[in-house]
Amino acid sequence: MNVQLLIIDPQNDFMDIKGAALPVAGANDDMNRLATMLDRVGQKLQKVHVTMDSHQLVDIAHPAFWRDANGVSPNPMTMISFASIKDGTWSPRRPELRDYVLDYAQKLEANGKYQIMVWPPHCLIGSWGHNVQTNLAAALDRWCIQRVRNIDFVTKGTNVLTEHYGALLAEVPIAKDPSTQLNGRFLSMLQQADLVVVAGEASSHCVKATVEQVAENIGSEHVKKFQLLTDCMSPVPAVTAPDGTVVVDFPAIAEQFLKDMSALGMKLTTSDALLA
Repeated sequence: MNVQLLIIDPQNDFMDIKGAALPVAGANDDMNRLATMLDRVGQKLQKVHVTMDSHQLVDIAHPAFWRDANGVSPNPMTMISFASIKDGTWSPRRPELRDYVLDYAQKLEANGKYQIMVWPPHCLIGSWGHNVQTNLAAALDRWCIQRVRNIDFVTKGTNVLTEHYGALLAEVPIAKDPSTQLNGRFLSMLQQADLVVVAGEASSHCVKATVEQVAENIGSEHVKKFQLLTDCMSPVPAVTAPDGTVVVDFPAIAEQFLKDMSALGMKLTTSDALLA
């Protein structure tokens, strides 16, 4: 039986630990549970895929890319709309990119998924925050030695001009950059599996985007072989206004995502129940 484990963005910057740039409440415990499960079922796994969010400091989703009319960068968790670029509320620090970002924001909103979200700089290539969470990294090493196989690391996010939540495809693919287009190699490996187990961070963003992209592209005959470990993923906290009003309810988005995938035939399970 070809059992594959897909771990999405299990990186330090998403852990709720000291020094993390974008901590997700519960993420560190999620990865500790996943590490325990990996030790338990490792002999049954044929492949382990680990996606790695990989960014530069000046990125369309980071503050340093943008400025307001006074030259001030936006605060993290600011949402930038097509309208706010068009009216000059926000502009790219490189003026020659204005037409590009207008087109980008328009396409992003036309997809009906997101506006541009400005995140704290995170998962910077070469930094501590880019690394896999410590206990999970050790469990992955043990699996490699035990099975005499390497991890399939899948990099995403290196193009600074597009957001790349899902591992299969950037939010707005760029024609001249294959890394932003559909990852056929990765998709093909998932198609070969009899069972794909999914965990990672965050259930409201990169897990959601990756699994939805899989569901859209892998073929209906493959969707039902996916199992989502609900105790090994957590959502980004809700974004609130200064008065406490919820602007974007990411936990609710994550909950709806799990319901939607279950309705498609994916199984929701837990790390202790998997292959027990």
